[in-house]
Amino acid sequence: MQSAPADRTGRAEGITGVVPEIGHYALALALVLATVQGTVPFIGVRRDDEALMNVAGAAARGQFLMVGIAFTALTWAFVNSDFSVALVASHSHTLKPMLYKLTGVWGNHEGSMVLWILILALFGLMVAEFGRALPATLRARALGVHGAVGAGFLAFSIFTSNPFTRLDPVPVEGSGLNPLLQDPGLAFHPPFLYLGYVGFSMAFSFAVAALLEGRVDAAWARWVRPWTLLAWISLTIGIALGSWWAYYELGWGGWWFWDPVENASLMPWLAGTALLHSALVVERRNMLANWTILLAIVTFGLAILGTFLVRSGVLTSVHAFATDPERGVFVLVLLVVVIGGSLVLFALRAPGAVSGGPFAPISREGALVLNNLLLATACAVVLLGTLYPLLVDALDGGKISVGAPFFDMTFGPLMIPLLIACPIGAMMAWKRGDLPGVLGRLWVAAVLAIAVAAAAAGVEARSGILGAFGLGLAAWLIAGSAVGIAGQAGLARVPLRDSIRRAAGLPASAWGTACAHAALGVMVAGITVSSAWQEERILIMRPGDTVELAGYEVEFQGTGLRRGPNYTAVQGSFAVRRGGRAVAALLPENRSYPAERATTTEAAIHTTWLADIYAVLGASDGKGGWTARLYHNPLVPWIWAGAVLMAVGGAISLGDRRLRARRRAAPAAVSAP
Repeated sequence: MQSAPADRTGRAEGITGVVPEIGHYALALALVLATVQGTVPFIGVRRDDEALMNVAGAAARGQFLMVGIAFTALTWAFVNSDFSVALVASHSHTLKPMLYKLTGVWGNHEGSMVLWILILALFGLMVAEFGRALPATLRARALGVHGAVGAGFLAFSIFTSNPFTRLDPVPVEGSGLNPLLQDPGLAFHPPFLYLGYVGFSMAFSFAVAALLEGRVDAAWARWVRPWTLLAWISLTIGIALGSWWAYYELGWGGWWFWDPVENASLMPWLAGTALLHSALVVERRNMLANWTILLAIVTFGLAILGTFLVRSGVLTSVHAFATDPERGVFVLVLLVVVIGGSLVLFALRAPGAVSGGPFAPISREGALVLNNLLLATACAVVLLGTLYPLLVDALDGGKISVGAPFFDMTFGPLMIPLLIACPIGAMMAWKRGDLPGVLGRLWVAAVLAIAVAAAAAGVEARSGILGAFGLGLAAWLIAGSAVGIAGQAGLARVPLRDSIRRAAGLPASAWGTACAHAALGVMVAGITVSSAWQEERILIMRPGDTVELAGYEVEFQGTGLRRGPNYTAVQGSFAVRRGGRAVAALLPENRSYPAERATTTEAAIHTTWLADIYAVLGASDGKGGWTARLYHNPLVPWIWAGAVLMAVGGAISLGDRRLRARRRAAPAAVSAP
């Protein structure tokens, strides 16, 4: 590489040279503080020394400050195109728009790990600041466990993935960022995904602390649920953003591919969803304590497993940044130590758990147990389908692929009974439920679901039985959620004014649950209709050619050249009409990035929120024709609208005042051996 000109070299000797060193030094100090946080509080608990236990909070604050400085220094280097930092030289360019200079900080392996560690430190800071009502020993142990996890990831970053490695001589220009990552969707997808992944570390830390403490009770569940909810909300948004990005950026017209990296985020989401429901049973009935502890460990273990799959190089994906086996081995060892050690502790302490009273199979507890069994089984199916090809390859069994057909045949059937049970379980009484009574109150939802399914089968024969059933199931979820809220408000049983007052007085968690379950119905409708009724046209088109697509006329008007800030593009032009009336102009592009020496396809989408008209410009045939891929995707926007509503439901539940209550329940639900 060429040496930098004199002015750049001069800057390198000034601020440009100092800032990365400050960041590197801060990262090293963060490792020291995390090590202190992961050891001293346990000594304090053992000696019953309050001063040593309080070191946990101070170390957590200091660790966040140091990681924040390191992250800021790395961001500064990217924004100012400091190519003396190897990471910046490999993943940035002076011509990149500022947004992508910023997102370039985490659009690579080393930088993404700094973001991971920053979020990990942020959660530790939040417990240090807002967890003062916790018993001193539990708080110290939880922060101690969290500090030990942070020390592991900081060591991984410093010793195998140092983001501040320097170059000499300094190159004049950088290599740029992967063009697929130069997109607004990818600017926000990783931070939300990491908030979810790392957020489950708090549930894990509280679980291990509870095992050490010998305390798993209703108060413990109230402390865990807000952190789990926050992580679940973030992961929901992160997965939805990733799906949305893949839909419009990769140009294949689909929204989920069952890619192993997609599965890596879905698995902790499934386990985290089970954890949320299981913690509710512990909070309300002081039951399922062991299972909830195990779920907390497994959920965070799956988050680390996803990190191993992406960082080890065993997967080839736009998401998979690392190809260095040393990094994969480090994460694998971390996974074995953190999760393996906690499972050993669980095996030693769990037999001493004291369970709550009995409950009938037909009850709220029974419904939540069914929920957990189905979610855990679905998670295991996804795990098997993701890891099996890797295991076969590792055992020299050859390359095999486990794709959508496997997951459609195994995952889907597990979800159907779960979705059917959602409105029923939400209306069940604790300890002993009245199934005939609940079904009687849900008759309106059942009639509506049957009517929607029958109408779908009659209007669109192509949907078949599965399409009609899916729409009926969506109607069942939405209407069932509405009936549940109406029942709690006493609608049609008391005067309307009293019913409105009751509805306003319902706990936030009741509204949040109804919103999340109805959002599932919205998603199911979008998935069903977009899968069953999608129309596709793949053909060679020349200027002036017109093709019919789902009642629309799509005319190809030709191509032109367009220059962007750091790319050039061949832009296609498609005019969409219906009944002779202009509906939309679609301008898909094929972009070429000279700095990165790469090309991307940019789809053009016209949405009505009831359907998307989706156009992709392919390659030229050299004779004046261009390959065009045209899709009509009905209700596909509902998939992401449902995900947003689901996150809103979680946020509403997070506002429940009972999760902020400072009551302390009776201790000792788990006894030490």
